[in-house]
Amino acid sequence: KQMNNKKTKKLTLLALFIAIEAVMVMVPFLGFIPIGPLRATLLHVPVIIAAIVLGTKQGCLIGLVFGLSSLLMNTMQPTVTSFVFSPFISGSVLSAVIAIVPRVMIGFVSGSVYQLIKNKQQTIATAVAAFLGALTNTVLVLGGIWALFGTSYAKAIGQDASKLGSYFLAVSSTQSLLEAFVGVVIVVIVTKPLFALMKRG
Repeated sequence: KQMNNKKTKKLTLLALFIAIEAVMVMVPFLGFIPIGPLRATLLHVPVIIAAIVLGTKQGCLIGLVFGLSSLLMNTMQPTVTSFVFSPFISGSVLSAVIAIVPRVMIGFVSGSVYQLIKNKQQTIATAVAAFLGALTNTVLVLGGIWALFGTSYAKAIGQDASKLGSYFLAVSSTQSLLEAFVGVVIVVIVTKPLFALMKRG
């Protein structure tokens, strides 16, 4: 009976995370928090929480929901840079790779890191896993855009293609670190009651 209870809880939480991720993608101000001139995205947070509390596989699944939702939103409500996330706009399957693969990898990295170090100290393991999961998204998305669509992306945002690397570095060291830290705080706070819930029979 206890096993069945745990399975039911896992499935319920998984469905909840899928719903939260979908809603956050569709309602812009839920997925983004304005901090001064920057907007920190929190769309990676449900992916990381799912990977830590439910397991790497479930985290990857929520990451897939994030990626597919991102592809869909960029197709339905395109901006000047949406082509890097939508194969329907760019005409290249590589856009789908940028939209989906980094988001699945958030789940894989944060879940794997947590499993690896969870015996050290739960809060520290959660924080480290959350931080590395957030950075995975940044590095793979920006790296993918730079490698696969560098020239077109630079043109779309009015940047010199040769300076795109340093532009991305500036984004990474400001907005992305901000997102990672905000994400870590939320993940550490939210996972505590969820761990307690999962432990109860």
